[in-house]
Amino acid sequence: MGWRYGFLVGVLALGLEVQAATVYVATDGKDSWSGKLARPNAAKTDGPLATLGAAQNTIRKLKPRREPMRVVVAGGRYILNQPLTFAPQDSGTARNPVSYEAAPGARPVFSGGKAVRNFKRNPDGTWSATVAPDWRFEQLFVDGKRATRARTPNKFYFYVKDKVPSGIDPLTGSPADLRSRAFRARPGDLTSLPAGTPALRDAVVVVYHSWEVSRLPIATVDPQSHTLITTAGMSWQFLNWGANQRYHLENYQAALDIPGEWYLDRQGRLTYFPLPGEDMTKAEVIAPVVEQFVRFNGAPTQKVEYITLKGLTFHHGQYLQLPQGYSSGQASYWIGAMIEADHAQHIAIQDTEIAHIGNYAVWLRRGCNDCRVERSYLWDLGAGGVKVGDWQEPKLVDYSGNNVVDNNILRSGGHIFTGAVGVWVGHSGDNRISHNDISDLNYSGISVGWRWGYQESLAKRNRLSFNRIHDVGRGVLNDLGGIYTLGPSQGTVINNNVIANVYSFGSYGRGGWGIYTDEGTTGILIENNLVYNVMTGGYHQHYGKDNIVRNNIFALSNDGQLQLSNLEQHRQVIFTNNIVYWQKSDLFIGIWGRSKAELANNLYFKVGGTPALFEGKTLGAWQRSGRDKGSLVADPQFLNPALGDFRLKPGSPARKLGFKPFDPSQAGVYGKASWVKLSRSVVLPPVDYPAPGSAVAFNR
Repeated sequence: MGWRYGFLVGVLALGLEVQAATVYVATDGKDSWSGKLARPNAAKTDGPLATLGAAQNTIRKLKPRREPMRVVVAGGRYILNQPLTFAPQDSGTARNPVSYEAAPGARPVFSGGKAVRNFKRNPDGTWSATVAPDWRFEQLFVDGKRATRARTPNKFYFYVKDKVPSGIDPLTGSPADLRSRAFRARPGDLTSLPAGTPALRDAVVVVYHSWEVSRLPIATVDPQSHTLITTAGMSWQFLNWGANQRYHLENYQAALDIPGEWYLDRQGRLTYFPLPGEDMTKAEVIAPVVEQFVRFNGAPTQKVEYITLKGLTFHHGQYLQLPQGYSSGQASYWIGAMIEADHAQHIAIQDTEIAHIGNYAVWLRRGCNDCRVERSYLWDLGAGGVKVGDWQEPKLVDYSGNNVVDNNILRSGGHIFTGAVGVWVGHSGDNRISHNDISDLNYSGISVGWRWGYQESLAKRNRLSFNRIHDVGRGVLNDLGGIYTLGPSQGTVINNNVIANVYSFGSYGRGGWGIYTDEGTTGILIENNLVYNVMTGGYHQHYGKDNIVRNNIFALSNDGQLQLSNLEQHRQVIFTNNIVYWQKSDLFIGIWGRSKAELANNLYFKVGGTPALFEGKTLGAWQRSGRDKGSLVADPQFLNPALGDFRLKPGSPARKLGFKPFDPSQAGVYGKASWVKLSRSVVLPPVDYPAPGSAVAFNR
C-alpha cells in the first residue's frame, strides 16, 4: 500500500502544479483573487484576475519553472492603463516557456485609449465634448475608424513658392540660417492659420520631401509676405528636391471644415464634424492614452526569453509629437513601436492584432535573436508594421539577427509618418521575412539594409520570400520600391514574391519600382519574382555590385521597364533568364548599354505590334554590341496578363531559354481559409493624383 499511497500523492501534487501553471484573466475578474479559476466561484470569493499585470505578478511567484506556464485571457474588452513590461525574471525556458494567450475561441481586446462622451451639437453641424485640459492626443477613432485631424487643403497639397535663405529667428531674435525652416507660400494659402494667437503653437506644417515628410510646429506666420517659419529645421532644405514642394497644414480650428475632421484645443474642447450617418449620441469615440502596449526589457547579460503573446488584440496607441517636431532621413527609422523588445530571444508574437496606433506596431530592436512575429494582423498604423534591428550600427552585444516575420497581414500604414514601411530591417542579418501580405502604404513595402555605399554592412543573408506586396506608394512619395535594399548584402535572397501596383507621386514622376536595389546593394540573388503594374520599372539598380537577377517576370510597368542609373567599373548586375513584357514606354532607362551589366537568355516582348527596341537598337544590333547573348523577342504566352495571370501556356518560348515556371499563387499568407480571405478582403481604389498641372515630378 505504501507505494500506491506515494504514487497517488505524487499524481495529486502533479495535478496541483499543472493547475497552478495556468492563470486566468477575465473582464469580471479581480486582481485580489488567485487566478486559478477561469470563472468566479459561486461565493464570489475567488476566480480569475482582472489584468495582465496581476497575472504577471502571479507567474513570477511560480518558480522554479517546472512546467509550461500559461496566462489564459477570456474574451472581452480590457483597459490597458500602462505598458506590460517583461524583465528577465519573467522569462520561461526552452522546456517550460511562458505564454499569455487568448482562451480558445475568445477575442480579448486591450485598449490603450479612453472614451470621450457627452458630445453636444453646435450650430454649424459639428459636435463638441470636453476632456481634461492636460489630456493631449493626436489621433481620434470614431466607431472603429480613424478620423482626420483637421487639415487644409482637405485633399492633395499646397506648394512652396520660394525658400527663405536667412532672416531673423522669431524664437531668438537673432539672424539665422532659415533654409530648412522657412518658405514663402503662394498668396492665400496661409490665410486660414491663426497667426498672432496662442493657437498657432499647436498648428503643424507637414512638408513632403521626395521619399519622406517632416512634421514641424510653426513659430510664426507673416500674412503680408506669405512667409512661414518653423520652430526647428528639417533633414533637408526647402526645395531641395525640386520646385513647387508640397505641404499641408494641420491642427487648428479654421481647418475643421469637412465631415470626418476633428480638432482639440488647449482648453480641452474636442470638436468633430460627423460623417454622413454617424450619430454622435451613440458613436463610440476613443482617443489614445498609452504610448506603448508591451515592453521586453532585457540586458546584454540577462535576456528576456521564451515568452509568447498569442491571440491578443491591442488597440488605441498614443503618439505625441516632440517639441521640435519630426524629420527623418528615411523610413521613419527612429519612430518607436507599440510592442518593443531589447535583449530578447525566443520571444513570439503570434495571432496578434495591433491597430489604431500612432507609430510602428512591433520593433525587435537591440539584442533580439530567434524571435518571431507570426500570423498577426497589423493595420491602421501611424507609421509601419515591423522593424528588426537598429538604425545605429550596434555593438556586438546589441546585434539583432536570426528573427522571423512570417505569415502576417500588414496594411493601412503611414497615416502620420508617411515614409514608414511595412517591414524594415536595419543593421541586422539572417532574418526571414516571408509570406506576408503588405499593402496600402505611402512608401516601400519591405526595406532591408542601412548602409549607403560599399562600407561593410551587417544586413547579410536575409531572406525575403513569398511575400505579396501591393498598392504601396499610393502616389504620395517618390524613390521607393515594393522591395528596397541598401548596402553590401551578400547572401541575401529575394525570391518568390509578388509585387504589384507600386506608384510614386505625379502622373509620370520617377521613383516607383517593383524591386529597387539602391546605393551599394551587393551580392543579392533576386529570383522567381513576379512584378507587374508598377510606375517606373519592375527593377531598378541605382548602383551596386554582383547582384543576380534571374528567372523573374517583369511586366507592364507604366514608365520604363528596367533601370540602371550609375556607371561603375565593376560588374554591376547579372540579368539572365527573365521575362520582360510591356506595352508602352521604353524597355531600358539609364545606362544599360554602357554599363558592366551582364544580360543573357532573356525573353522580351512588347505588346501592340510596335518593335521592341534596346536603347534604340533592334535585338540583333543590341546583341552584336555584346549584350543579351541567347535572348529572344517573342510572346511569352501568358494565360491572362490583363487579369494578373502570368502563368505560361505549354508552348511558351520562355521554356526554351531555360526559364523555370514558378507559382505566384504561393506568395502571401497561408493557413486557415478565413485568414487568407482576410488578406484579400480590401480592394483599394486606384491611385488619385492632384489635378493636371499641379503634379510635380521630383528629380533626385
